[in-house]
Amino acid sequence: MLRYTLMRLGLFVGCFFAVWGLVYAGILPKGLGDSNLLWVLLLALVISAPLSFVLLRKERDRASIQVVERVERTKANLEANRTQEDLADDAARAQS
Repeated sequence: MLRYTLMRLGLFVGCFFAVWGLVYAGILPKGLGDSNLLWVLLLALVISAPLSFVLLRKERDRASIQVVERVERTKANLEANRTQEDLADDAARAQS
């Protein structure tokens, strides 16, 4: 999961510098007044989102599998604890 997050962040940073370079070169328009940084950030975000969807598909699937396995393991642990509590409660009731 951390690997996917870092790859996505790296893709965003790459898009940010690419957009910044294009704005600096005059190929893309500058923002209004002092909003140039915000313009570059938003444009980099809009460009990096679909790129990460396509380019990081395999890594996203791996991260998804890890999350599902972690959730299943947590559910199994909770069920084991619930069963253990039920058995202890049943044993206490049987003794009294």
